[in-house]
Amino acid sequence: MGTAAESAASAAAGATRQAGQPMRQVRRLRLVGASGAVPRARDFTRRALQDWGWLPAATADQRAAAEDVLLVVSELVTNACLHANGPEELRVGANAKVLRLEIVDLGSGSPSPRTPHRAGRPGGHGMFIVQRLCLDWGVVRNPDGPGKTVWAELAAPH
Repeated sequence: MGTAAESAASAAAGATRQAGQPMRQVRRLRLVGASGAVPRARDFTRRALQDWGWLPAATADQRAAAEDVLLVVSELVTNACLHANGPEELRVGANAKVLRLEIVDLGSGSPSPRTPHRAGRPGGHGMFIVQRLCLDWGVVRNPDGPGKTVWAELAAPH
């Protein structure tokens, strides 16, 4: 039997296959016990976007697409910190049409947008933001134990 991390990786790989084309490029950042998980995740993702040619952005639309990716990373990692005892790993994958973010955690809950969404109310906007900015998002449970992978897909910039 594999470790929880291996099982979560298997679950996430299955989610990638179910959602569409496999990712050409995938980067992983271990976040177990890391302090400053949100800024580390944003910096890691920003470097991947630079290496893949998303940044520096040539147009306003490309800049907006990259900023959306960084905002979604921040929201997903923050949710894992607040509601799932912290993130275990961040995965960033890309193909020609989609950028996929995956946050692995050991939490048992399921993220969902707060309903009804009240824009003026503090807090609780993270999954609403994810839902609005992403093509799709979801949760894949670890079949071998606790934990899950929360994934989100955004369109590649044109």
